[in-house]
Amino acid sequence: MRTDPELLAAFAPTGVLRASINLGNPILANRGNDGQPFGVSVDLANALAQRLGLPLELVVVDAAGKSVELVSGEAADVGFFAVDPKRAATIHFTAPYVLIEGWYLVRDVSAVRSNADVDVAGNRVAVGKGSAYDLFLSRELKAAQIVHAPTSPTVVQTFLEQELEVAAGVRQQLEADAAKHPGLRLLDERFMVIRQAMGVPQSRGSRAAAYLHAFVESMKASGFVAQALARHHIAGATVAPAQETA
Repeated sequence: MRTDPELLAAFAPTGVLRASINLGNPILANRGNDGQPFGVSVDLANALAQRLGLPLELVVVDAAGKSVELVSGEAADVGFFAVDPKRAATIHFTAPYVLIEGWYLVRDVSAVRSNADVDVAGNRVAVGKGSAYDLFLSRELKAAQIVHAPTSPTVVQTFLEQELEVAAGVRQQLEADAAKHPGLRLLDERFMVIRQAMGVPQSRGSRAAAYLHAFVESMKASGFVAQALARHHIAGATVAPAQETA
């Protein structure tokens, strides 16, 4: 069954579905030895293009903020983002398809022992510029200072090079970095749950937004998202619960 031309034009005015892929979140996408991106978000982009009957172009970036700019500016048609109210001004989000966790990392010798110890005057917290936890912590932290790393994968590097007190990020990324640098530890609880969703520019209209929402729900219900997480050996992320379709 072919999708009608009006909906196709709303999704892909160029005739090609341009999907923004953010390599800054290793849970969602990585680059293989052949240089090609792969991961859960790439699988979903391919599935959406196939369902719409459109050719697919992957627009690959290294940071969440860049992906937001691409979709907000309509240089890409769909993207994969953490839901955040600031981003919702220009992007219509689906319900989340995956839930991941934001955690803090410190040095073993640090006096910071719990999340409550982080928001203290004198503490500097490294975050990936434009990331979901950057937006969240910029609202939540009142006394600690935020220091921006260029991308999420460079958070721990920035934390070490600038001798900062705390690093914040996706748990899996922090655990991988801590394994490479002895003397670091994660705190014992998450500071946020990051709701990863798909999104289209607000300007594309309610019909495209509703179609994308229903697509994400079908991908969760069919087991596609769970199978993609397993196929790409992603641990620590969970499939988001079902939401009513729009």
